[in-house]
Amino acid sequence: MTARSTVLTDIGTLVTNDPGLGEGALGIRRNAALVFDGGSVVWVGDSADAPSADIGHSLDGRAVLPGFVESHAHLVFAGERAEEFAARMAGESYAAGGIRTTIEATRKASDTELLANARRLMDESLRAGSTTVECKTGYGQSVADESRSAAVAAAVTEEVTLLAAHVTPPEYAGRTDDYVRMVVEEMIPACAGQAKWVDVFCEHGAFDGDQARAVLRAGMAHGLVPRLHGNQLREGPGVALAVELGAASVDHVTYVSASDIDLLAQSSTVATLLPGAEFCTRSRYADGRALLDAGVTVALGADCNPGTSYTTSMPFCIALAVREMGITPDEAVYAATAGGAKALRRSDIGTLGLGARADAIALAAPSHLHLAYRPGVPLVENVWRAGFHVSGMVHA
Repeated sequence: MTARSTVLTDIGTLVTNDPGLGEGALGIRRNAALVFDGGSVVWVGDSADAPSADIGHSLDGRAVLPGFVESHAHLVFAGERAEEFAARMAGESYAAGGIRTTIEATRKASDTELLANARRLMDESLRAGSTTVECKTGYGQSVADESRSAAVAAAVTEEVTLLAAHVTPPEYAGRTDDYVRMVVEEMIPACAGQAKWVDVFCEHGAFDGDQARAVLRAGMAHGLVPRLHGNQLREGPGVALAVELGAASVDHVTYVSASDIDLLAQSSTVATLLPGAEFCTRSRYADGRALLDAGVTVALGADCNPGTSYTTSMPFCIALAVREMGITPDEAVYAATAGGAKALRRSDIGTLGLGARADAIALAAPSHLHLAYRPGVPLVENVWRAGFHVSGMVHA
């Protein structure tokens, strides 16, 4: 495919996430235009001043913003857990053990089946506006199955996370320390070459602080960058451990103490909020307001997985974050774009500043505020990734 320059004109509200290009933290411009060339943003300005390009589209007052950056997704799996979801809605409480159902199905699935499902979910994410999606392993839980899961993830994204320590698999029941030893000594060395990140579920019912530290340090010794599931079900050592090891992000952060918040505010570790998980488990929502007010960098993710957040819709999660986490619409959009980029330690995405990768979405609405204002409505009308139109029907 040959890259051609593209100009988008008559943009009603343009979110650049570059304060040097417009108003506020979102760098908002009105009646704006964008030019993509060579896969990057090369011009931003007023629509009346837009230069010509090979391809031109008038957006007739629609909003444009950076593509969403999904920094927390579990897409390599087989099967589904609809009945488990229904049971929770009928009153059963959530516990981490349900993951084992997916482990069994994933181990039985072929590589072809796993890849087809991962591609289906990546396509679904793209249509919902996520132009970058991180993907975790974690439903294989053996050296062979985690290795093939990492290979499947690498086939659909460059942001691959080895989540070998998701839960203790059935064959290691009652022997969590033995499983951690196997992860450290066998699984990470075998799989590290296919991943960029290492993750662990540091939670009651999964892995304690010492076990999680051992896993993350082993991953770091093999060149992987740490990230961490923490403080989802109760207060625990997850946040402190993430900061101690310089993790890129600590995800969920539903139950955090004042000291946890202070640690995050003084660190470079991003707090990634996952409201879809709280929605699907009828759990308490994280206090996004407290984190933001303390100066913590916040990202927002959909957390697509078959057990506790089977959604790829970042717009849905933006609406949830605004309604349930005390976050403003502007803050939620920033968290779902620039915040996600920071959680992946990327500066080329999550923005439409000059030189950024040309990942953009156009809404069937005049403003980004409609993402929270019109919950459940499929507002993402067009998607561009690296300058190519990849979803939707653009307007002449």
